Amino acid sequence: MTDDALTGDSDEAMRAIEALVMVADEPVEAQLLAQLLELPIGRIEEICAALAAGYAEQHRGFELVRVAGGYQYRSHPDQAVYVERFVLHGRSARLSAAALETLAIVAYKQPVSRAQVAAIRGVNVDGVIRTLERRGYIAEIARDPGPGQAVLYGTTKLFLSKLGIDSTDDLPSLAGFIPDADIVEALETGLRVRDDPGDPTPDAGESSGDVDDA
Repeated sequence: MTDDALTGDSDEAMRAIEALVMVADEPVEAQLLAQLLELPIGRIEEICAALAAGYAEQHRGFELVRVAGGYQYRSHPDQAVYVERFVLHGRSARLSAAALETLAIVAYKQPVSRAQVAAIRGVNVDGVIRTLERRGYIAEIARDPGPGQAVLYGTTKLFLSKLGIDSTDDLPSLAGFIPDADIVEALETGLRVRDDPGDPTPDAGESSGDVDDA
């Protein structure tokens, strides 16, 4: 392809292809690019080839490649060592739902012991507590003065940093998540099981033994 072929409208088409491929999560097919730019598929292929050649000539740290039937940007193979360092640096898995629940309890109830957290969640939390400690989100901040002197946990500076808050005083108030008394009463009434659809709703003070605990 001559230099003249890459001027004028071709420059705009090259910029458009760069932008589209850059924001795409998956390889972009030439047919789609042709539709979006209103150009023949053959012309799209030529422009993509010119872009790829230009990046190679400029020794860029990335390249435009054809994969899975479309075009995609990827880091240049000779930069793999740096990319691996970046990807692996500080890499961490997402917290599980159980870990998030436990972390929330510690954040709002601190200082709190494992037994207290377990009582609130209704399950053993030893493994989750160890995970949160290892990740640096909670730490031992005191000892219970009572029998056994249980370890009391609280959140760390890393926890505050991750949430972007200055202190635990900046945590959202739990009041906004607690339903009003009338809503609670309505829920309790709706959850009661009747022996017969025609039976009247039991009084609020009556026990509903047919309903299993959640």
